[in-house]
Amino acid sequence: MKLTNRAIEALSGPAPGASAKSKEVSDSEVTGLRIICSAGTARRKFFYFHYTIHGQRKKAKIGEFPAIGIQEARQQALEWRAAVDRGVDPMDQRDRVRQMPTVSQYATDEYLPYAKQHKVSWDMDESKLRLHILPKFGPRRLCDISTRDVQMYIAQIKASRSPATANRHLALLSKMFKMAITWERIDRNPCVGVAKFREPQGRTETLSSEDLQKMLKAMESEPNIQAVAALKLLLLTGTRREEALQARWDDIDLDKALWFLPKTKNGKTRHVMLNMEAVSLLRSHVRLPGVPWVFPGRDPARPLNNPRKAFTRILNAAGLPYLRVHSLRHLFASFAVSSGVSLFQVQHLLGHASPSTTQRYAHLANDVLRQASASVSSIFTKAKPGDDGKMAA
Repeated sequence: MKLTNRAIEALSGPAPGASAKSKEVSDSEVTGLRIICSAGTARRKFFYFHYTIHGQRKKAKIGEFPAIGIQEARQQALEWRAAVDRGVDPMDQRDRVRQMPTVSQYATDEYLPYAKQHKVSWDMDESKLRLHILPKFGPRRLCDISTRDVQMYIAQIKASRSPATANRHLALLSKMFKMAITWERIDRNPCVGVAKFREPQGRTETLSSEDLQKMLKAMESEPNIQAVAALKLLLLTGTRREEALQARWDDIDLDKALWFLPKTKNGKTRHVMLNMEAVSLLRSHVRLPGVPWVFPGRDPARPLNNPRKAFTRILNAAGLPYLRVHSLRHLFASFAVSSGVSLFQVQHLLGHASPSTTQRYAHLANDVLRQASASVSSIFTKAKPGDDGKMAA
């Protein structure tokens, strides 16, 4: 019969004394949709979807009437019918959803273990998840995160922090959902179609020679000797913070002035050319017996965690504005370019995989280029004939 909510309300179970325990009525509108009315005074009624797949006859429970009405039952039955036509078993789909982990479970049990094995910067992912993403999405099922949810989230990050930070959060979410698809957890990535924010040109902090002098003077009074040495090495080599903090004595050859980095941000190895000041710094730095780290922490079994607090004290003592520890890398590049080093050479000094990353320092080369142009101008001026027809002296 054509089922309606009113008709279903009027349905009764088997007559008293009948052998049947329930009465089943098929819907004439949607093939496979049935309502089952139980015997007894309760007369509970449930929607089921009957189907055949791979030669097997099955049925899937939709829900109880009247909590679920006929229109909602038909919609669910039609969705399952479409799945059957595609060769997908609705029961498998339902079981998959029931077993779907929450974002918190997925991040902790699956994504982070993967990131620790494949990403040098996995700790940055862990920090974003712990401080921001999991408080927002943690209890929700992985399959329930929508594109709108992602868009609203990164908009909040942009408003409270910066476009660049919001883009890093979007990249992490996209990677997490991409891996979830690979591991057959979900079928779609809700980050697809979410546009990145336009980022301002990268910061290229510079210091005058006077400010650098103040910073070095303040370092002499800083009690954290390990942190001071690490900060000086960052400034002298332009390496990344973690590259310096994870430095081992076995990877440094002071006689050849070479420092081997076994693992960089892009996953490759590289050698850092140590200048005279860097070699002198490392030669004078105390090496603890049996400790592999160049800059050990309070527990010598571990490297120094973060020189941020010491750097803040140094900047305050020197009367200098706030700088990130990462700013020391930019200062190294700025000093190099301002001294006439080409952008190509700076790219290799910093270990940039792409020359486009080094282009942020292009404007600092203007004075050097102007001097080079002036030298050509000088030659041209000398070559010009004077009013008397003779060459300039």
